[in-house]
Amino acid sequence: MTRLKVTQTRSGIGGLQNQRETLRSLGLKHVHDVVVKEDRPEIRGMVNTVRHLVAVEEVD
Repeated sequence: MTRLKVTQTRSGIGGLQNQRETLRSLGLKHVHDVVVKEDRPEIRGMVNTVRHLVAVEEVD
């Protein structure tokens, strides 16, 4: 199954509450943190919510 490598590129400070909570739910706490998640619709939706704060790559 495909996995997504999500890297936080910008800070969540000053963002909306739901965006900060989404970053935390993804496991991102600091700029340049990296997590690898399964490619599922729930994760895609979370990434879409904070797409301006993260960079996403597909890894196998």
